Amino acid sequence: MPAVPADPTLLHPMPEQPRVVLLKPLVTSPLIEVGDFSYYDDPDDPTAFETRNVLYHYGPEKLVIGKFCALGEGVRFIMNGANHRMDGPSTFPFPIMGGSWAEHFDLIADLPGRGDTVVGNDVWLGYRSLVMPGVRIGHGAVVASGSVVVDDVPDYGIVGGNPARLIRRRHSDADIDRLLALAWWDWPLQHITEHIRTIMSGSVDDLENAAPGRREDGHG
Repeated sequence: MPAVPADPTLLHPMPEQPRVVLLKPLVTSPLIEVGDFSYYDDPDDPTAFETRNVLYHYGPEKLVIGKFCALGEGVRFIMNGANHRMDGPSTFPFPIMGGSWAEHFDLIADLPGRGDTVVGNDVWLGYRSLVMPGVRIGHGAVVASGSVVVDDVPDYGIVGGNPARLIRRRHSDADIDRLLALAWWDWPLQHITEHIRTIMSGSVDDLENAAPGRREDGHG
C-alpha cells in the first residue's frame, strides 16, 4: 500500500489541535506568500495570524515564508510600515495625527525600506521570536525563543538573543552546500512522503541517496 501524503490545503492539519493552522490556506493578503505545510501554533487564535502577527504591513514590501516552516506561539514580524524618521530632531510621526499636520505627509511617505522580509524553507522560529523589517532568514535556520532578529541569518544557522547573534551552524559548510543543492523541500510530495524518516533523522549521505532519480544503491 503506497504511503499517503498529508494534505497541504487543510487549515487545521491536526483536527484535535485547533491551535495549529497551516498558513498557506489561511492568508489572504497579496503581501504575504507562504509555502506548503508551513504552520503557526497559538492557543488563542491562530487564524488571526495576518493581523496579530504581521504588524504595520502597509506595503509594498512583502513577507515571504518558505515551505515546511514551524512558527511558534507569538512569533511576530515587524514590517516597514513601523518605520519613523530618525534624521531630524524628533522621531514623532506628526502628519498621521491630522489637522494641518497632515500637510507634511511627504516627510513620512518616502521613508526608506529594507525590502521584503524573507524566511527560507525548513525554518523553525521559536516562541515569541520577533523578526524585524527586511531580514532574510536562511534555509534550515533555527531562531531561539524570545529572540529579536535584526540581521540576516545564514542557512542552517542557529541564532538567539536580543539582538539575535549566531550561536552555531547546524552542519559543516560542506554539508550545508550539499543540503542546499538537494533542496529536499522541492522534491515531489510523494517522494518526500516515502522518505520522511531519512529527511528527519538520516545523514546528509542518506539524503543524497534518497534524492529523486538516484538508484537504491546510491550511485545515480
